Amino acid sequence: MAELLTDDQVTAALSALPGWTAQDAALVRTAELASFPHAIQVVNRVAEIAENDDHHPDIDIRWRTLTFRCSTHSIGGITALDVSLAGEIDGVLDALG
Repeated sequence: MAELLTDDQVTAALSALPGWTAQDAALVRTAELASFPHAIQVVNRVAEIAENDDHHPDIDIRWRTLTFRCSTHSIGGITALDVSLAGEIDGVLDALG
């Protein structure tokens, strides 16, 4: 089972994840895409990755604005799984955003 990261570990991880913040025991990033269909394309790609990793972010869709929340709900906070998923989401946003 994954272990919770310490505050120092979260801070260190955030230094490599521009645009992400730690909020309420989760890594959070909001991104605005060019259009609603474009935002859905990003969500679909993130969904494929999440299914493959068996680790799923919370995703809020508001027209063309997406908010991603990565947290390991089963243990109540941020783990290395969330840091890895945040990095993968960044890759999708870089490629499709």
